[in-house]
Amino acid sequence: MVGAVIGVAAAGLAAAVATERAIVRRSVTAPGDPYANEPFGDQPFDAELTVTAADGAELHVEIVEPRAPGDRPTIVFVHGYALDMGTFYFQRKAIAEQGDHRMVFYDQPGHGRSGLLDSGDYDIAALGRSLAAVLDAAVPEGPIVLVGHSMGGMTIMAFAEHYPQWFGDRVTGVALISTSASLIDKTKIGLPTLLARASAPFFPVWGGAARIGGGAIDRARLAASDLAWLLTRRYGFGDPRPSASLVTFVEEMNSKTSIETLTKYLRTLYTHNRFPALTPLRGVPVLVIVGTKDYLTPVAHSEEILKYLPEAKLVKIDNSGHVVMLERSDEVNAALDAFLAEIP
Repeated sequence: MVGAVIGVAAAGLAAAVATERAIVRRSVTAPGDPYANEPFGDQPFDAELTVTAADGAELHVEIVEPRAPGDRPTIVFVHGYALDMGTFYFQRKAIAEQGDHRMVFYDQPGHGRSGLLDSGDYDIAALGRSLAAVLDAAVPEGPIVLVGHSMGGMTIMAFAEHYPQWFGDRVTGVALISTSASLIDKTKIGLPTLLARASAPFFPVWGGAARIGGGAIDRARLAASDLAWLLTRRYGFGDPRPSASLVTFVEEMNSKTSIETLTKYLRTLYTHNRFPALTPLRGVPVLVIVGTKDYLTPVAHSEEILKYLPEAKLVKIDNSGHVVMLERSDEVNAALDAFLAEIP
């Protein structure tokens, strides 16, 4: 009976893999992808640093200098959960072409090319201290604009909570993209419930994988990869037919983040509640950007931030999801340009 069940499960897996693979293949090869030839990946920089955070994590930092020295603020970009500094690919490209601002990018602990924390669960407070270490090392003087996406926005809030003296003096502007100051729905961040539902047909295979054989295991891995791509498209983007190249770029960032890192961050995301930490931001210009189809940190979360920061500007970008800075880069760049132009 066990053998029969495993055999049926393996057959079902093969059919499911074939279906998923066909959907992904059609999407990836569909004509008209505006980013089909975009060289996503590493971008030029003028200097790189390794910054040791207070908790011992080695943080990878890249610095892009302006074409000519000036007094414009340094822009520090802070990426979100399961991503890396590539999150800001289009913003980095556009601002570098303008050549007016110094930019600093870094990978959060456990992400990209940064190291893991020494011990314990990761928490948002520790990420705030990591940001402080990056600022001390990479921006020792001059005005700063902080730009945070998703968990990066939460990192900025934690930084404000522990280092309020920076705001209004060194930090002269803050942009919060697709983020939240309140508790995050456990069924959304990390999508555990969704993943459980989507993976249910494969459960019998995981348990009997050793008896099925290498071919079925390889098909299971392929199924997981295709499933991850489809979930990234569904829950990262607002457009039902986004650029397949963009989806692949985001999914590759996700896939490079270890399971250990993902699970260690979940607890702190589930308990994040930092409305009081927004108080220091009242002394500086604040821009809040959100996609109208953001499933993970919906528009209501951004509107809640404005209740605590009534002077902040809210920009809602239609038909866009959680990775709005990639999906609607032109609109996000335009909002950032206008915001930066108003900061002395």
